[in-house]
Amino acid sequence: MAITYEPIATTTLSTAAASVTFSSISGSYTDLLLVSVPLSGSSDNLTMQFNSDTGTNYSTTILTGNGSSASSTRQTSTATPYMSYYGLTNATPSPNFYHIMNYSNTTTYKTTLSRVGNASSSGGVDAIVMLWRSTSAITSILIKQYQGNNLSSGSTFTLYGIKAA
Repeated sequence: MAITYEPIATTTLSTAAASVTFSSISGSYTDLLLVSVPLSGSSDNLTMQFNSDTGTNYSTTILTGNGSSASSTRQTSTATPYMSYYGLTNATPSPNFYHIMNYSNTTTYKTTLSRVGNASSSGGVDAIVMLWRSTSAITSILIKQYQGNNLSSGSTFTLYGIKAA
């Protein structure tokens, strides 16, 4: 079975902004892939919300490692789920990949698997699983920083639709 990645939209910030939103997402794909290189001068963490849901309907499990140590943490029933854990920097941009599975299915909760470059001084990677406890199809994605800081100019976000042939 061939899998096709189709670019849906790309946003590159020309000035600092509080958030990035992808809206009116078509339900014609099986999964979504968000690829980003977010920048910030504040060392804040990235969060993601679906369909303007600000309720405590998200949970995350975060695994992180830097080659010499590993740790994990968990958030339950949160309105601001972490999608990066060690903060963003302008000095050390890191690519982030968010695989949003079965986003258009209206009978299951939605799961996101993330692979995030760790821009902290120790380096490393984060693997994050997020659960959104809703059976609604995802039609919009809001990306912002946990503490409300602005994303820096030059931050790039590209949303792909994944079709199984």
